Amino acid sequence: MVTVAGRRIGQGAPCFVIAEIGVNHNGDVALAHELVDAAADAGVDAVKFQTWITAKVVAPSAPLAAYQAANLGDEAIDQQHMLELLELRPPDFEELQRHALERGVLFLSTPDEEESSDFLESIDVPMFKIGSAEVTNHPFLRHVGRKRRPVILSTGMATLDEVGSALDVLRSAGTSDVILLHCVSLYPAAPGDANLRAMQTMRDAFGVPVGFSDHMMGRDVAVAAVALGACMLEKHLTLSREMEGPDHRASIEPDELAELVAAVRAVESALGDGVKQPVPAELETRAVVRRRIIASRPLSAGTLIEAGDVKLLRAAVGLEAGMLDELLGRRALRDIGTDEPITAEVVE
Repeated sequence: MVTVAGRRIGQGAPCFVIAEIGVNHNGDVALAHELVDAAADAGVDAVKFQTWITAKVVAPSAPLAAYQAANLGDEAIDQQHMLELLELRPPDFEELQRHALERGVLFLSTPDEEESSDFLESIDVPMFKIGSAEVTNHPFLRHVGRKRRPVILSTGMATLDEVGSALDVLRSAGTSDVILLHCVSLYPAAPGDANLRAMQTMRDAFGVPVGFSDHMMGRDVAVAAVALGACMLEKHLTLSREMEGPDHRASIEPDELAELVAAVRAVESALGDGVKQPVPAELETRAVVRRRIIASRPLSAGTLIEAGDVKLLRAAVGLEAGMLDELLGRRALRDIGTDEPITAEVVE
């Protein structure tokens, strides 16, 4: 269990839902504020951005990923140009943090290099998110781990051994509280690639809370992840999937996010405590639909009750059908009429 800003995250706690705004602000801080409001209105626990200095992240002329090229068309010719268009500045994040807290949601951001992680520490983010691309970037993991704050580690593209090595680096640097997010680093990803059972594999292997960063279209896979025990759910948010940008197509819109949050809470309620017993609302139904032992003919006091003397019918009173074997061979303590329920008081 991990506690962040007074909120428990892990098995037995409500699923912590993050609206991943990421770069869907398109470099426009006003749009970023609109997205904060949309996320808060939908009922999420936190909003998350991405913080970087382009020159410290990408080499000149580094090509776009295939999904980025497909989603951007001719807007950007390489990663450097794309990131420069999308980069927000430290004062922007300070404004967005104040706005988020005013709306009652936590502000989080993914630092993509050390200087940005230092900045986020300076504004007192309660938790760091490390993206999938940095799972094998041990120097960066070590730098963030020394800050001794809870860490969310996305595990897209990684093997189990690589995840284990990343955890070892974070822990040896001083960070003890880590939440793993299973994800598929495709935007959008196909449901057939989700492999949600990998969440349990990582829980068993590492003994840490595990959630799901969902890049699928729609909400079905996300809801399934919560049903399988995801303690945290991250979903990209956009005001419109028709907007230009690398991640809009793999995102959900505000109304859909609100529906997703409602579905997550319904699934959590449905999971229950695991104890197999009737819920209170079932007891009234049980009283009138379960079969009970009824006399099939008049029985005189002292009669040894045999199978032919009784029948099993739905009734509001009488011994339940499951007690028939125990009843047979016992004597009636008084006369019992036809169709009279047989109760414990009328047999020896």
